[in-house]
Amino acid sequence: MKRRGRPPIREITPPQQRTLDAIREFIRKRGFPPTVQELAAILGISPASAYQQLQQLESKGYVRREPRKARSLEVVRVSVPSVPDVVPVPIVGKVSAGPAMLAEENIDGEVLVEANVVGLGRCFALRVQGDSMVKAGIQDGDLVIVRQQPVAESGDIVVALLGDEGTVKRLKISEEGVELHPENPRHRPIRVGPEEDFRIAGKVVAVRRQG
Repeated sequence: MKRRGRPPIREITPPQQRTLDAIREFIRKRGFPPTVQELAAILGISPASAYQQLQQLESKGYVRREPRKARSLEVVRVSVPSVPDVVPVPIVGKVSAGPAMLAEENIDGEVLVEANVVGLGRCFALRVQGDSMVKAGIQDGDLVIVRQQPVAESGDIVVALLGDEGTVKRLKISEEGVELHPENPRHRPIRVGPEEDFRIAGKVVAVRRQG
């Protein structure tokens, strides 16, 4: 024996969310719901596709209609955007976005970062000091989220170590050698000599503005 009642609520897809938003906006402006033809015109799709979207929204419990009535459409549930999974990333100190300076690895709290940004790697966060990366959207006081890795590709923004000093710059690798490039014309690139103790601490994967 089948159980009767409302169908279970399930997550809707981005196209279904767009359709639901269009219905709500039409009702807000006009005071009555759109027809299938009007909805199709708003969404730029065929009436058949619009009708299919309505069927899917109805089966998931977001809208309700009366058969054979053109303007019987009613929104009965508003979707809530899903909250992305977040993971804590330790803030381990400061790093220069000016001349190279010591990045002190003293844990100074945590910052929550989306799990899909962190990926499967180990990440840490550093607070930026200086203005040499402003053209890359990294400002003084920002937190850079860094995926710990010993190698990077030319063009990546990295946290590099020259001896015990750390700096955030764009890595440039060419036949002439390795350079750490700023993103501010007021600062000069740092050329890395073959005799220098040069290491890559990690790649910058995200930036968080504080306050």
